[in-house]
Amino acid sequence: MAARWQGVIALLVLIIISYVDRVNISVMILNPDFAQHFQLNENRMLQGMLMTCFLLGYGFSALLLTPLIESRFHYRHGLLISITVWAAVCAISPLLGSLMGMLIARVILGIAEGPLFSLKTRFISDNFAGDEIGKPNAVTALGVSLGLAVGFPLVTFLMQHLRWMGSFYALAVLNLALGGGLIWRWLPAPVRIDKRVQPGFAQTFRLAWRTPLLGWILLVEIATLSYLWGSSAWLPAWLRDEHHFSLHATGFLAAIPFLLSLGSKFLGGILLDKMRPEQAPVLFVAGGLLTALSVMALMLSHQPGLLALFMLSANIFWGLQGAAIPAVIQHHAAREAVGSAYGIINGVGNICAAFIPLLMGMVMKLVGSVSSGFSVLVASQVITLLAGGMLLLRMRRAAAVGV
Repeated sequence: MAARWQGVIALLVLIIISYVDRVNISVMILNPDFAQHFQLNENRMLQGMLMTCFLLGYGFSALLLTPLIESRFHYRHGLLISITVWAAVCAISPLLGSLMGMLIARVILGIAEGPLFSLKTRFISDNFAGDEIGKPNAVTALGVSLGLAVGFPLVTFLMQHLRWMGSFYALAVLNLALGGGLIWRWLPAPVRIDKRVQPGFAQTFRLAWRTPLLGWILLVEIATLSYLWGSSAWLPAWLRDEHHFSLHATGFLAAIPFLLSLGSKFLGGILLDKMRPEQAPVLFVAGGLLTALSVMALMLSHQPGLLALFMLSANIFWGLQGAAIPAVIQHHAAREAVGSAYGIINGVGNICAAFIPLLMGMVMKLVGSVSSGFSVLVASQVITLLAGGMLLLRMRRAAAVGV
């Protein structure tokens, strides 16, 4: 295997592990011992706040730490530091005795994981040509769905056999041994860099903010992440509380939609490599429309067969969009600031999306059902459709005039 593809596989595995860390709370809040230890009980707003705190830390980190790392460190060094910190947070979490302590730990975990996707984007940009970036972007994007698909049943299994405290310790070992080991072994070591041509922090930050069409790309990212975090935070509760599945069954059923999005994400990457760069937003328009319709149908359905069909189709159509956002950034951003440009997109997107689990919890509390909160997901995909349409028009117009 070529060295650059070894790096892609290492990043894929690291993204899988990181998403197991992110969604473990979504399963743990269903555990009575965990909920009692942190005084969560059945308070949907407090449960949503655990995810919100993580995403706030993650978003600000992606936004502000990425330019610093990109201008001063190699992506390999940055990732190894991040892995060490988030493994330590996992190991410390069971020792915390209050909800406030857990909320702070989630913020720190988010800060540690924040630069991951930006550094991944920089690695692909540095090692693949412009007409080759679709497939590596798609492969690494699979880590999101695989992480969610693996995370739900894995955390359920660990809680059943090691209790909730032991599951944190097991995840800490997994982070450090597998994630850190693969990055150390497979991600290419830094070569000598001419400091005279390396832009500093301020210049890198300015270049990133000057990326063409940044506002429209950012709006798509906010909507895409809103769907991701809203669905992953509340899908287990929806399966258990409204459809009365056991905790064991809930973990496996929550994984299935994200498994099926794997094929659509890779298909999106293949399509990107066959499209002209200005055609990439077509995936946002088609994916946003079909995902919104699927979630609406899911909310209105009651038969088990239809529920399964629309739950799966929503994630398939959402997954189709996965590789398009980094590809658009890689085509438009300045090469020396491509990681920071994606950091801005990913950071601001996660900061805004951080409030989606909380907002969904508020809607659920107001209306009295978990499925009512899914209306927020419909709205997010309507925004994807509209912003993607504007992005498509602007990019085609710019291509037509040779800009």
